[in-house]
Amino acid sequence: MPYSPILIGHICAGTLGLLSGTAAMSFRKGSPRHVLAGRVFVASMLTMAVGAVYLAIERHQPNNVGGGILTFYLIGTGWLTARRRAGETSRLDWVVLLIPLVLGTLTWVNGIKIVRSGASSQDGVPVGMTFFMGSVMLLAAAGDLRMLVGGGVVGAKRIARHLWRMCFGLFIAAGSFFFGPSNRPLRLLSTVGVGQHLPQALFSTMLYLILTTLPLIMLIFWLIRVRFTNTHKAPVDFASAGPDLTR
Repeated sequence: MPYSPILIGHICAGTLGLLSGTAAMSFRKGSPRHVLAGRVFVASMLTMAVGAVYLAIERHQPNNVGGGILTFYLIGTGWLTARRRAGETSRLDWVVLLIPLVLGTLTWVNGIKIVRSGASSQDGVPVGMTFFMGSVMLLAAAGDLRMLVGGGVVGAKRIARHLWRMCFGLFIAAGSFFFGPSNRPLRLLSTVGVGQHLPQALFSTMLYLILTTLPLIMLIFWLIRVRFTNTHKAPVDFASAGPDLTR
């Protein structure tokens, strides 16, 4: 099933998500271009995540099943945070809370199992990354719980919640694209017959690492700007500004 329609759709949606997500981070918040890029980003990322889960089930890849579910959860809750009114929650949030809680617990248990076996990785994934992803999942669950107990999020906390979930979802997509099986950028370009005509620097591991970590760098920048400066301190109703408010 290397070139199945679902795989092609999954890769195309992921590529569109990378481009639109980068654009959404670059455009001015609330501008028509930002809103349009945000809508494309959410739709493409959710499509990519659904495709990832389906393909992972077909190929018996439990780690990728969890990655697809996590991506869907992050983008979905990030989108809801921006679309809802400040302080708004629902009963659905209590159900959704189980996703990162269960995934995070299972990921940590799996990481401990890997360490006890004496291995340093599983299916090519370093055990350190396993613990990192498990910790992020549990932190997301803690954030959901704090939001629900506190009666919702407002102001800078609301923007920060939306922002880190969108950016981390973009980070997962970037990692999957640039470091996925068989080096996807090179494989895709070679398939259409143009890979051999491009500079080898475009296929270097260092470049892929930079592009993969860029969403995390942008995430840190915006979290610092939102939480520790006067940016976005004024109460603003973002519900009508579009689904992606990363700036």
